[in-house]
Amino acid sequence: MRSIESKIISLGELGPKVRKLRQSNPDQIIVATNGCFDILHIGHVQYLYDSKKLGDFLIVGVNSDASVKNLKGEGRPINTARDRIAVLAALESVDFVVEFDDQDACSFISKCKPDYYTKGGDYRLKSLNPFEVTLLRQLNSKISIIPAITSLSSSKIVEYHNDRMES
Repeated sequence: MRSIESKIISLGELGPKVRKLRQSNPDQIIVATNGCFDILHIGHVQYLYDSKKLGDFLIVGVNSDASVKNLKGEGRPINTARDRIAVLAALESVDFVVEFDDQDACSFISKCKPDYYTKGGDYRLKSLNPFEVTLLRQLNSKISIIPAITSLSSSKIVEYHNDRMES
């Protein structure tokens, strides 16, 4: 089993890493996904497991703390990017984890050039970032929405916790 540290790479390392994977075996299928992954729960774990089943390598892009705050608002993220990345890297289904600062995942996607790009069942093709969709189509990446097995989300967990603290 690979170490957690060996799975964590920088955005700058991503392009060369993907080129090396493709050179070593051009038939390998690269799957990519991204998100905040603020409070990892069973829905995330199942979604990442199902994403990995689509290919040989699963690369996960993780929003930086600043981008999570911009996307989710004050009080988020709950867990630091460093912790979120380490927890994801500990999962067997995840091959590489990359942090990115942007509000969209275009920089991550352009370096990753995935064969498949997955999002969880709480998304629909129409709700995906249009710039990301355009880029994925230019790269001939297949977009796959992985059905959710649960209605859990980090936001719902935070909301539930806050409601309990207030009562």
